[in-house]
Amino acid sequence: MKRGNLQTEADLAATFQVSPTAFAGYAIGIIAVDLIYPKVPGNVANATTFDFPVLYEVVDFEIEQLFEGSEQIKEQIISAAKKLEKQGVRAIVGACGYFGHFQEAVAEAVAIPVFLSSIIQVPIIKIGLKKEQKILTLVASGKDINEAFFCSSGADLSDCTICEIGALESFSSIRWGKTTLDNQKLSADLVEIVQKQLAESPEIGAILLECSDLPPYSYAIQQAAGLPVFDFNSLIHWVYYSVVQTRYYGHF
Repeated sequence: MKRGNLQTEADLAATFQVSPTAFAGYAIGIIAVDLIYPKVPGNVANATTFDFPVLYEVVDFEIEQLFEGSEQIKEQIISAAKKLEKQGVRAIVGACGYFGHFQEAVAEAVAIPVFLSSIIQVPIIKIGLKKEQKILTLVASGKDINEAFFCSSGADLSDCTICEIGALESFSSIRWGKTTLDNQKLSADLVEIVQKQLAESPEIGAILLECSDLPPYSYAIQQAAGLPVFDFNSLIHWVYYSVVQTRYYGHF
């Protein structure tokens, strides 16, 4: 049976209450900025990325405001989180690493778990590495990366080697909202930049992709680097399996 289906006679005999919302079954709520550009499978903003239903709530502001962590957009993000909570999701994530600016504010505003940024994974990645090893972290906007931003996600900037990919021409379709994307070129460019970083920094022991648009390229990056690659989807799947547990069946 699929996860979440009724599986036993006891389930069938159970008493259920009416759902307080128009829909049910969305465990993960995703806050996403209203941006128009090609969103290929693997992108957090493409629902076919996931083998479980997700519920999106759109916020409308300039992406640069999110990169900067502008206070002007905080209430809109909190409002989106509260709406997702009211619709019955069990946990909330963001669809951009820079939502991490608002991690604490949103977590305090709702009664369900909040994991807004892929940067949240830094401490758990680091604990699996040698003390001298670093996490190569690909980010969309290098100028907006600082210690305070990392701290907002419970992470330490010193654990990472930052590499900006926002200036890549092949990334410009995503960065500036163009209607066409050379997927093969972007994949090749990301692999090239990672290989260069690894050649220059042998202390790198793992790779983290900050941007929610980069998971489609995690496979190619891992094949080239031979290292663990963490991204938004590794975070979202981890969160999902914590809030939607399942029974196990078999022999022993």
